[in-house]
Amino acid sequence: MYLEEFRKSKKAILMKQSLETALGAQEREAYAHPEYLDLLLGIKEAVRIEEKLRWDLIAAQARIEIYRTQQANLRAEGKATI
Repeated sequence: MYLEEFRKSKKAILMKQSLETALGAQEREAYAHPEYLDLLLGIKEAVRIEEKLRWDLIAAQARIEIYRTQQANLRAEGKATI
């Protein structure tokens, strides 16, 4: 979230630093600036890590549910044999 908001601030800073007077030209320069491109690469990597962690969490939750189901089945089998 922070990086997404910082991206907007970085664009505004770069536009302000531009020597161009036209807004479109300032925006074009900001988008092409090496600092902005580096920021985008950082955001890309952060999103990749976030997605990996999210799917790791989903997989862990699924394993827990499988374990809980297996344990409930074992308890049910134990009650059925008594």
